[in-house]
Amino acid sequence: MSASGENSGSNGRSRAEDEVVELVSKLIQFDTSNTGELSTTKGERECAEWVAQQLHEVGYETEYVESGAPGRGNVFARLKGADSGRGALMIHGHLDVVPAEAADWSVHPFSGAVRDGYVWGRGAIDMKDMVGMTLALARQFKAEGTVPPRDLVFAFLADEENGGKWGSQWLVEHRPDLFDGVTEAVGEVGGFSLTVPRPDGTERRLYLVETAEKGLGWMRLRAKARAGHGSFLHEDNAVTILAEAVARLGRHTFPVVLSDSVAEFLAAVSEESGLAFDPHGPDIEGQLAKLGTISRIIGATLRDTANPTMLQAGYKANVIPQTAEAVVDCRVVPGRQAAFEREVDELIGPDVEREWITKLDSYETTFDGHLVDAMNDAVLAHDADGRTVPYMLSGGTDAKAFARLGIRCFGFAPLQLPPELDFTALFHGVDERVPVRSLEFGTRVLEHFLLHS
Repeated sequence: MSASGENSGSNGRSRAEDEVVELVSKLIQFDTSNTGELSTTKGERECAEWVAQQLHEVGYETEYVESGAPGRGNVFARLKGADSGRGALMIHGHLDVVPAEAADWSVHPFSGAVRDGYVWGRGAIDMKDMVGMTLALARQFKAEGTVPPRDLVFAFLADEENGGKWGSQWLVEHRPDLFDGVTEAVGEVGGFSLTVPRPDGTERRLYLVETAEKGLGWMRLRAKARAGHGSFLHEDNAVTILAEAVARLGRHTFPVVLSDSVAEFLAAVSEESGLAFDPHGPDIEGQLAKLGTISRIIGATLRDTANPTMLQAGYKANVIPQTAEAVVDCRVVPGRQAAFEREVDELIGPDVEREWITKLDSYETTFDGHLVDAMNDAVLAHDADGRTVPYMLSGGTDAKAFARLGIRCFGFAPLQLPPELDFTALFHGVDERVPVRSLEFGTRVLEHFLLHS
């Protein structure tokens, strides 16, 4: 079948729709917990090999790559398109997940349980849902002889949850050939619906397409002073110096910076809902709160953040240590990196050193062009009252690595969500789950998009 239409069986459902729930459930059952340490991260190789097997089953040639460390598995496959002269589109997803404590969950986090209309487990929305939808469609296209408009590159990646050091970043540096011809890419976190009230009492579903993401930096702070006995007077104490600097930084509010993506998002929401937003006003947090739980993300994209997350000092109760260290999670608005670092230096003072453990640049593209039109058309084909709008992600994705190759990146993993579902709380949260109906909807939308991209 060519790209002129979408596939459906006798029941009106496509092959991909029929198997996406099972695929997502199986993916979740692979415990691919990424601890950030090579010695304790597990499961990526087994999961990647299983993905490759699913692709081989329908006729793909795949390339399995371990990115510089044993077990950090990545899988690539390419489906040839009708127009070899066009740049390829990459659809990427990561196989690793953050760890989960089973005792905290209603179901085992690696059960992949399907119940109460949801698929449950760690990775259900971050991001084995998108991996499952992508895998289901890749299998359908190959099995049914579908020829997309241009080459599609399917990439299933390791280590995104630790900044992509052994995944996308390593691959871009050491295997750029895997991305030959790729000009655009889609991945997480975007395409999900946000239901907003209209002034007439009705509601409108906005589908948020990620066009930007803040820079991600993990910064180490270090204070050094003279070691000594805990019973003496110490005016020069590394712990005190560091603690005061960390407190100043952690309490600091950075200035509001309105990027194009955030401005366009707020304008669209205001147009649909009648709500007014004044980003530079005294009550912007209260105004954003009217949007519900998505305000966590939107509020964080208005300004830089620097959140202390780790402290380390000393080895004995009665010894003043010579060194104290802290780690700070920094997220920086596009265009603000130099100003952010100057502001940090002023806050921590001259007696505290800083260094970047991980530093990944911010990214922003415009909300226009053929690919954006294809996303919008795909959403409208399956939700006539929907509307796509751009937004900025407060976190980071593998797009940061691919942008280094000049690839234009978007977050588009479509899901139509129940308005009452606290979607943002599920990312890295307890009882992570994705609605079955959302997966089926997303598979239909993603199919339309890929066949018209």
